Amino acid sequence: MIMSRPSRQAGEFAVPVRTLILASTCAVFAMPLLAGCTDNTTTDSPAATASTDPRALTVQATDSECKLSATSAPSGTLTFAVTNGGQKVTEFYLYGEDGKRIIGEVENVGPGITRELVLKVEPGSYITACKPGMAGDGLRAPFSVSDSGEE
Repeated sequence: MIMSRPSRQAGEFAVPVRTLILASTCAVFAMPLLAGCTDNTTTDSPAATASTDPRALTVQATDSECKLSATSAPSGTLTFAVTNGGQKVTEFYLYGEDGKRIIGEVENVGPGITRELVLKVEPGSYITACKPGMAGDGLRAPFSVSDSGEE
């Protein structure tokens, strides 16, 4: 004897529509909550890598200070993560030893913003500068790059 399953009427579903809608809604709202339970620390952030990579430097710029995480670095590709903690838009510069030749710059760093300056730097003496308000000579400090043996 062959048994057949009773067929559904038009408009009937194997799983009630309300159940599908409820399950979908719960899934959508649960995702952000579950994401909040994860470890959000990354090693890609400039602050996290600054302590382990001597070429990853942080710059804390305010309206009256320009603090670098280090005053020297090995030659090669340097990353300056410039964070503006002041009220004025600022700029960050790496000048040659003469203080006039611009090696690299990052401009228009708004209050509360972090921007990166990434550049290849050879061994030598340099000058760093933060320019709060993007005017004048800025807050300058010596910076040195030692020979790492890398090109």
